[in-house]
Amino acid sequence: MNQSSPTLSAAPSPAAPSPATLLTMPSLSVRAEPVQQRSTERIANLLDAAADLIDEHGIDGLTTSDVATRSASSVGVVYRYFPNIQSLLLALAARNMKPFRARVAETVSAETSDLDAIIDETIDAYVGLARTEPGFRALRFGDIIDNRFIQANEPDGTISQGFYSILVERFGFTGTDEFAFDLEVLVEISDALLHRAFLRDRNGDERYITKLRGIVRNSLALYAPAS
Repeated sequence: MNQSSPTLSAAPSPAAPSPATLLTMPSLSVRAEPVQQRSTERIANLLDAAADLIDEHGIDGLTTSDVATRSASSVGVVYRYFPNIQSLLLALAARNMKPFRARVAETVSAETSDLDAIIDETIDAYVGLARTEPGFRALRFGDIIDNRFIQANEPDGTISQGFYSILVERFGFTGTDEFAFDLEVLVEISDALLHRAFLRDRNGDERYITKLRGIVRNSLALYAPAS
């Protein structure tokens, strides 16, 4: 095994979904669903403005008036689509998740038998976003947002469940509740280390990223089927 790791959350074994669920995206928390190209572009503009502001000043203190000013819109336009700043942040977090899922899903759908490649691609997908996507280092996938703002019907652990399914179905890992829980713990460790890697270094401290690859490799090796 070589290195790796998702930044997500695992689930119980029996109902683990297929790898295709990696493509499932949580819906954006938008008050008025866009029905025209103009509305879609306006929402993208608002999210871009919020991302730029977060990248420059962090999440604390971000206001709808700041977003309106940066996007050359009015506060009323912001409220038309996002009832509060938390819903805007959740929408931005969902948008952050989209390219991550797409990149990992592309690797998974290739039916590769190289687990190391999937592990590395997952870590590299996160690292790439943190280095290039405005606001991602601060917001990530929305876990920084107070839990009381997360909707009860929002999908939870979809990606980790997808990885669980891949490990069991494609690579012959034995599916147990203990393995599912340990995968969830591994996801939490991965998230913490990746967050730390970018806390003070915009390019990511390679020491933490490299250490994470080793931790994931060693942790999964405990459950890997005998060769």
